[in-house]
Amino acid sequence: MFAALVMTVFAGNAGAQSDSATELAPVPECSNNKGEAVQFSNTDRGRPGLAAGMAIRDKSGTPVVFRSNFAAAPREFQQFIDRHECAHHQTGDVDRPHPPRNGPEHLMNEAISDCVAIRRLRDEEGFGREAFDKVTAALRTDMAKIGFPESSIASRIRNIAGCFENPASAGDLIRQVLQERGLPVQ
Repeated sequence: MFAALVMTVFAGNAGAQSDSATELAPVPECSNNKGEAVQFSNTDRGRPGLAAGMAIRDKSGTPVVFRSNFAAAPREFQQFIDRHECAHHQTGDVDRPHPPRNGPEHLMNEAISDCVAIRRLRDEEGFGREAFDKVTAALRTDMAKIGFPESSIASRIRNIAGCFENPASAGDLIRQVLQERGLPVQ
């Protein structure tokens, strides 16, 4: 049984898809804060047109990221979702009690995962301004489709932009979060 379920839903961005949008991005390397390899699994479950990621431990206790309807999202956004969900494993979110949805701790966990994701893309995949803009454009469009107010959308994008511009690595942030949470640092 898992202690927490972490799920992020992103609406498909059909209007901004690139030619490779129906191609699934390869899964990134990912291990959790305990050094366990995170498995990635593709599914078409869920609402059509909604790309989603979910970080969880499966019934056998294996850390997993479920990738749902990824063909609905541009490749750069798929990469962002994968790394965002991986970050929930890397920072120990999955093995901690899940905080109340949209409460301060939940929103902080999401902001940290966004930050880890964009820094990994910048440092490991060479994402520059053009790729960053594709991610944030898809995020803006999709959050608006789901019904988020502009203030929430703008705040999230400002956080991601600040993380992208900060020269610190994703690993630096992960170590800091683990230390603050009193979790072992690998």
